[in-house]
Amino acid sequence: MMSRQFQILLQRSKTTTHLLQFHSLILKTAMDHNPLLISQFIFSISSVSIELARLVFERLPIRASVFVWNTIIRAYTKSSIPIEAVKLFSQMQRVGLKPDNFTYPFVVKACGRSFMVGEGQALHSMIVKRGFDSDRYVGNTVLRMYADLNAVGHARQVFDEMTVRDVVSWSSMVAGYVAFVPMIGALKSLHFTAWTLCLHGNCPADALMLFRHMMLAREKPNSVTLVSLLSACTRLLNIGMGESIHSYIIVNCIGLGVSLGTAILEMYSKCGHIEKALQVFNSMTEKNLQSWTVMISGLADHGHGEHAVSLFNQLEQTGLQPDSTSFSGILSACSHLGLVDEGQNFFNRMVRIYNIKPRMEHYGCMVDMFARAGMIEEAYEIIKNMPMEPNSVILRSFIGACRSHGHVLDFDENLRRLLLEIEPGIGANYVLASGVSSLSGCWNEAADLRVSMKEKGLRKVPGWSRVEVSSSYTEEIVQEAVS
Repeated sequence: MMSRQFQILLQRSKTTTHLLQFHSLILKTAMDHNPLLISQFIFSISSVSIELARLVFERLPIRASVFVWNTIIRAYTKSSIPIEAVKLFSQMQRVGLKPDNFTYPFVVKACGRSFMVGEGQALHSMIVKRGFDSDRYVGNTVLRMYADLNAVGHARQVFDEMTVRDVVSWSSMVAGYVAFVPMIGALKSLHFTAWTLCLHGNCPADALMLFRHMMLAREKPNSVTLVSLLSACTRLLNIGMGESIHSYIIVNCIGLGVSLGTAILEMYSKCGHIEKALQVFNSMTEKNLQSWTVMISGLADHGHGEHAVSLFNQLEQTGLQPDSTSFSGILSACSHLGLVDEGQNFFNRMVRIYNIKPRMEHYGCMVDMFARAGMIEEAYEIIKNMPMEPNSVILRSFIGACRSHGHVLDFDENLRRLLLEIEPGIGANYVLASGVSSLSGCWNEAADLRVSMKEKGLRKVPGWSRVEVSSSYTEEIVQEAVS
């Protein structure tokens, strides 16, 4: 009877204050010796205050059950310090408790979130030795961990060895391919041929190939799978594949949630089909800040600056608060359209109204905006007052504007030197610096820069454009898969 009353009280305790009062009651009545009640109590407080849950856990007068350990480990896995979950797992083994099929997924996730490569591999070996690798949920978590660690080869090995796969397995592998970033020399503790599986290949294309196998296996993709596939199309800039996937979504009556709708409009936008992107954007019944930001940036990138400004104003009217990325998009639009006054206004609103601290890209947009308008002194004031050193993009934009507008000031020499220090191996920087030196009458310095460029074996790489002239094999297999 007493235990039932405690359970009712626990269900009503939702705040830290209530839980502290409930804890006092437990101590006074010695109910902290009741394994079931204490398990329920720690489970309840772990979602409210992980610090309080840890304190109660460490002061238990009885041996904590595996459920209690799992509860604390799970809470830390979701927290900002997931490494604590890994430490608790080691402590759990030291006290002689055996982890179960719920323990391992929590710790595996913690390794992925903490980028703990060695610990993750050791944990995977332990899972295999103890026979938990046949558990589909455990296998999916291990797969996702390797994907988070950028070890896509290991993730694929886990995927291939799974005896039973579900949509989560397929989606995780597709997402791993899409998110893979080649990093020479990274993750040295992983076997070379395994983690560099896509280093000389094309991981987005591999994701689309895997989608074909998924369809052949008669496993229906969910929205998570489709978002990853659309991201692959965006990275490949292949509109044909993207349209095939969009058609599959329409034919199968898959609802356009926020994430899926945003992925479709971003694919169309990045592939240059801005009108189709707008159609998707306008058809979305629900939009989040990312949806608005992607559309605003797309319009800005494709020369529709006035429409981007109008859409940004609509964004503010919806009640959503623009973030740093949103302002990067609108400042870029103002820069390309030459809307200097509007750009200054947006920059001031970002700082004064939304309390957003300007980042490098914001300063870059302002310098570029003033430079394009020939307002060299204003651009220089931005550079001079930046709280950080300008990057090479800002310097090239500014120095190029000085050369284009025939405006060479006393500070050019320092900025040219800084550009060559930041990127000494880029031939275009020497050509740009030499051109400005010639314009200012420093012929010897211009000649020295040209000589230095030749001695280092540098040259200015000519500009180029990519044009898709025919459908690729990957596009054909995706169209076959979705048909």
